[in-house]
Amino acid sequence: MLSLATLLVHCLPLAMGHYDMCKSWVTSDVGPSWEFYACQPKPMVLKEYAMVKVDPPGITCGDPPERFCTHENPYLCSDECDASNPDLAHPPSLMFDREKEGLATYWQSVTWRRYPEPLVANITLSWNKSIELTDDIVVTFEYGRPTVMMLEKSLDNGRTWHPYQYYADDCMEAFVMPSKKVRDLSATSANRVLCTEEYSRWAGSKKEKNVLFEVRERFAIFAGPDLGKMENLYTRMESAKGLKDFFTLTDLRLRLLRPALGGTYVQRENLYKYFYAISNIEVTARCKCNLHANACNFRDGGLQCECEHNTTGQDCGRCKKNFRTKSWRAGSYTPTPHGSPNACAVAGSALGNCECYGHSNRCSYIDYLNVVTCVSCKHNTRGQHCQHCRLGYYRNASAELDDESVCIECNCNQLGSLHDRCNETGYCECRRGATGSKCDDCMPDYHWRQGCHPNVCDEELLICQNDGICHHGQRCICASGFKGTLCQDAKCDSTHRNCDSASSTVVSSALLLLCTLMLSVVDV
Repeated sequence: MLSLATLLVHCLPLAMGHYDMCKSWVTSDVGPSWEFYACQPKPMVLKEYAMVKVDPPGITCGDPPERFCTHENPYLCSDECDASNPDLAHPPSLMFDREKEGLATYWQSVTWRRYPEPLVANITLSWNKSIELTDDIVVTFEYGRPTVMMLEKSLDNGRTWHPYQYYADDCMEAFVMPSKKVRDLSATSANRVLCTEEYSRWAGSKKEKNVLFEVRERFAIFAGPDLGKMENLYTRMESAKGLKDFFTLTDLRLRLLRPALGGTYVQRENLYKYFYAISNIEVTARCKCNLHANACNFRDGGLQCECEHNTTGQDCGRCKKNFRTKSWRAGSYTPTPHGSPNACAVAGSALGNCECYGHSNRCSYIDYLNVVTCVSCKHNTRGQHCQHCRLGYYRNASAELDDESVCIECNCNQLGSLHDRCNETGYCECRRGATGSKCDDCMPDYHWRQGCHPNVCDEELLICQNDGICHHGQRCICASGFKGTLCQDAKCDSTHRNCDSASSTVVSSALLLLCTLMLSVVDV
């Protein structure tokens, strides 16, 4: 009876798609033991755990103090942003605070006073931990939603970025993409990146504040409109390539590219009504624990999975020491309703103890060295345990050793680098004058032309002569009558006769020298 009750307690949440129990103590003919199940933490609001960065520098209003107006009262510019006054400041932290007594507090950018220079701002949320979205991302704007913006995500703690969704009042004009809605997607295109016009056109209502990244609608493609069939979604995540990763990220970046215009063209006579203001960013997700944990807690300055199944690591991404009989594997949603835990097992024989981190399924014993080594390492790895990266690749610091993407290609620029290898942080060794992590940029006083070359003119070393002007640090623009790399030579043509007299002077001097030499010979 006790075993039946235990089973019911376990099955109920799993049938509902929670997967929130990792193990159960059961009794069988051979005695009591733990029975393992796939499990994952419950969703939670993650904005309070995020590190926030707003750039470029100086994009937040208030330093210096600035007045602004709204689209409702475009010529009554009595509002003020002043970073030195707490009552008038609008710092980034106000995007994540709790609203008091219904009064919205918000971050605000500077106004578009430098039009037509673009008014752009990036807002980056970082967790230093893989998370999996479980509900819509909701961004709440005050004073109008942007007419052009995009949402990006990173899977490697901000090293590389990928588009998540585009937003515009005219998708074709802004991004050369047709406008689509999530409800237009099918089971085979559920992870497609699209552009939507649904949240960018001017509505003229203060109620139209939110911009969404629709996670629930994408889930509904598999789980039904009321999300009552989550097991269908989880099963699909196991079988559809890239679907699980689509909802996984470590960082989010909101790129604000053009502010609300009030339904008109930019009115240059009043640029103080154009700016960005965000009162809230809501991100509901769960820690990614690879179905090896049912709890995730904030400790040591970050979110950490409380790993089960003899796994360890920030994402439960590897087996504990002495539990490596076979390569680590993530848990599986299937078969439902329990899932497969794929727990790490106690190490056995010496040959079975050879760990290849999932990059090889064959080992070889080298007799004269008395060692077991992995054979034919895959995923651009090498070494006795496939624990190193091949030349031309470097270690992905955000990935566990058993991740297929643990090694990233260096991608050194062939013209700017000495070779195709890089160091452990991905930086290539550059040729003289080249710079950047991939050697695809030039140092000051150099310019790019199939590689980096010294600038022709340099204000300190190679100054343009005869009143020549250095153009973009690359070539001299010579004054009339002069030519050459540094404008050092006089032109000799029908319109510039000065060089003729100069030439005749040179010739006369040469003849005089020759005559003097001949006379000296005659005297001898």
